[in-house]
Amino acid sequence: MAGDAWISETAPYLAPREPGRSDAWTDEAARRGRRGGQRLLHAGETEAPDAVRAALGLPAGERVIVRRRLILLDDRPVELADSYYPLSVAGGTPLAEPRKVPGGAVTLLARLGYAGAEVVEDVSADLATAEEREHLELPGGGAVLRLLRLTRTADGTPMEASLMTMPAGRHLTYRLGGRDA
Repeated sequence: MAGDAWISETAPYLAPREPGRSDAWTDEAARRGRRGGQRLLHAGETEAPDAVRAALGLPAGERVIVRRRLILLDDRPVELADSYYPLSVAGGTPLAEPRKVPGGAVTLLARLGYAGAEVVEDVSADLATAEEREHLELPGGGAVLRLLRLTRTADGTPMEASLMTMPAGRHLTYRLGGRDA
């Protein structure tokens, strides 16, 4: 692996958190001797982008709840993370409000009866938009990786589609299951 490779396990990001515990990203960064954090940029109702709408199986024009966060490592931006939820799942909940959700979204979703059981991740690459360049502090013409993660419940109900945008120069490995998976 490259010297700066970051191998991340998806499972901790899908598990509800105990009250008062930090989020999975903060924990993961701390285990590596780093400082992880995030800044909420927006939360509320919006029209779903085409890829998200298709992943969630929603009709054209269907609105969703989005939570847009800037993910930080040692106070530097490393990822834009947009989590989209169908209105039937998150409408009228704290996920639609521009404030921190105690225990995080996964914990709240579990309390609402939505536990992630299946995850599908699609990765693509593209040139960064002007907004992405600004948030991620990329030069003009900078490339990004986009990871679209769809989470479904045990009965197959799509409950969350997260679109994560990262600078393309960063090597990432996502692992599902145990260390030997």
